Amino acid sequence: MPLPALPTALPQAVAPALPAVIGIADLAGIAVFALSGALVAARMRQTLVTMCFFAVITGVGGGSVRDLLIGAPVFWVHDRWVALVCLGVAVVCWITPHRWWRGAALEWADAVGLGAYAVLGTTKALAYGIPPVPAFLMGVITGCVGGVIRDCVAGRPSIIMRPELYVTAAALAAALCSAGLALHLPKGWVWAVSALAGFALRAAAIRWKLAIPAYGGAV
Repeated sequence: MPLPALPTALPQAVAPALPAVIGIADLAGIAVFALSGALVAARMRQTLVTMCFFAVITGVGGGSVRDLLIGAPVFWVHDRWVALVCLGVAVVCWITPHRWWRGAALEWADAVGLGAYAVLGTTKALAYGIPPVPAFLMGVITGCVGGVIRDCVAGRPSIIMRPELYVTAAALAAALCSAGLALHLPKGWVWAVSALAGFALRAAAIRWKLAIPAYGGAV
């Protein structure tokens, strides 16, 4: 009796159509996060190879975890531009004068990416049929995990372990986006307001050292 033929390929999840502006904003957010990773390597006086590695893991880290959790194809594996953008950002950081990136450049680059990427993560999760609350959490993961991986690999204290507002800013952007889209408000306004709100809160935390109270109970 002949054996049944094996399938030539596993079935692929069908990716829902997302607006073109989301793809463009996604690449912009990836570039900003990649820059924050490259700047960490620059401050550590690392090689170009190390700088490229930091740019890639920071740029795609949060989105990769999100895609694995929602059952979507990992975005950067199927997009020819993402890795090129991350590597290009690393090369630009390498060849430009060090004085361009002094001061709070890393924090501000991270702040821009945080709000935008939290919105993008939430939007993609909702597009894949994830309910609003889990989609909100996917937005937070998308915005924060790349920076967490970057800090862990660099051997420095993670930003989420400090009291200053960071995850809270991502949560604000993701919550506004999830609620606004669930209420069927105009998408363009929801995306813009949500990303700006997340950035504004993170920017205020950088400027005025805002922080949430730490646990003060007896151990």
